Amino acid sequence: MIDDFAKDYLHNDLREMRKAMFWKLDGLCEYDIRRPLTSEGTNLLGLIKHLSLWETRYFGEVFGRPFPEILPRRDDTAEHGADLWATEHEAREEITDRYRRIREHSDATITTLTIDSPGRVPWWPRPIVKLFNFLVHVLTETSRHAGHADILREQLDPQSDLDVGLLGSRPSAPEHPAPAASNPSPPTKPASSSPPPRATGCTLCSNSLCTPGSARANS
Repeated sequence: MIDDFAKDYLHNDLREMRKAMFWKLDGLCEYDIRRPLTSEGTNLLGLIKHLSLWETRYFGEVFGRPFPEILPRRDDTAEHGADLWATEHEAREEITDRYRRIREHSDATITTLTIDSPGRVPWWPRPIVKLFNFLVHVLTETSRHAGHADILREQLDPQSDLDVGLLGSRPSAPEHPAPAASNPSPPTKPASSSPPPRATGCTLCSNSLCTPGSARANS
């Protein structure tokens, strides 16, 4: 019984963190969801892209339940760090709808398996890990990236309500100033040399470009 309780508790928290990530896009135009907000080009839509790709790995291939759609390979060096920013060629609906499909696929894995079901992560030092550990791991990282998204969203909209879930309803999004150009090109990832050293990186992907924040959104 305690195993079922622990699995359901962690799973429900993960569901809430996923919802929080979608809230970060509410009321923002196509320009703002792609606007580079760090020196490496991270944007809000890119964070959702990043989380969705890693969910397919931890709740998909790790348990021999691969997601049926073609996605970038984890060991593709050309894609290293590219999942943190969305380009003008990636539609909002393409990324958010894929996250929903991946969420359903992950939920099916979590529901089907017992909390002590083993998975294999070949890129971890100790590759055999139980579903319980993956739930804690992915929940932690999704929460941290939700905090990261809070910080990015606040740069675009200082009045945004990060605790909307506690208030019971979401306020209307304020007007956003138009970009300086009348018809601006969608933001692109800024050119940069070697990134500055970071004290910590994303433990989902061991990517030094991914610097998570720390905040909890509620539904």
